Amino acid sequence: MAEAAQKIYGAQLDAAEMAQFIKNFAAYRLDEILGDWKPYNEVLHNAVERTCKKNNVTFRAKDARAIYDSVPTWGPHADVPAGLAKVAKEIPLVILSNAMNEQIMSNVEKLGAPFHAVYTAQQAGAYKPRFKAFEYMFDTLGCNPEDVLHCSSSFRYDLMSAYDLGIKNKVWVNRGHEPANPFYEYTEIKDISGLPGVVGL
Repeated sequence: MAEAAQKIYGAQLDAAEMAQFIKNFAAYRLDEILGDWKPYNEVLHNAVERTCKKNNVTFRAKDARAIYDSVPTWGPHADVPAGLAKVAKEIPLVILSNAMNEQIMSNVEKLGAPFHAVYTAQQAGAYKPRFKAFEYMFDTLGCNPEDVLHCSSSFRYDLMSAYDLGIKNKVWVNRGHEPANPFYEYTEIKDISGLPGVVGL
C-alpha cells in the first residue's frame, strides 16, 4: 500500500510529507475495516479520501481505484515461496486474507505453495483484526484456536487478535514495520525462510 501511494502522490509531496501521508493512510485503512463489512474498494476509497483531507492533498476517486486495482499484481516477499513450499509438504497451509474474492487468487498463485484453504474477509463478512474473521476460519475448518499455528508480520491485524482468541502457537515475521511486543507470546523469525525451522522441518 505504501508503494502504491508513493507512485500516485510522491510527486506532490516531499519526503517528510509523504512519510506522514503513508502513516495516515495505514491508520485510516485500519479504521475503515473495524466496523461492519463493506467491499474493499470502498475501504480504500474512504481511506484515501480521508488521508488526502488530513494531508491537504487533492482527492481523486480514480487514484483510490488505482490502488485497489494494483493489489492483484503484488507478489510475495522473496523469502516466501521457498519457505512456504517446505512447510506445505508436512502441514496444511491456510490463508485468511483481508482481500476481496476477486483479488486473492492472483496473489495466491504467486506464493508458490499449495494451500489447503483460502478465506477472505468477503466470505467471513469481516476484516481482520475483528474476531469474526478468525471465527469464520475456525468454524469453516472445523478446528479450535489451539489447533493452529498462526504466522503474520502484523500485531495490529493478526497477532493481537490471535492472542485474544486463544491461539497458543504464533509466529511473528519481523519485517521491521512494527516494534516487537513480547506480551503476545510468539516465536520471532526475520522472514519466512525461518518458518520450517520453527515447526521442525
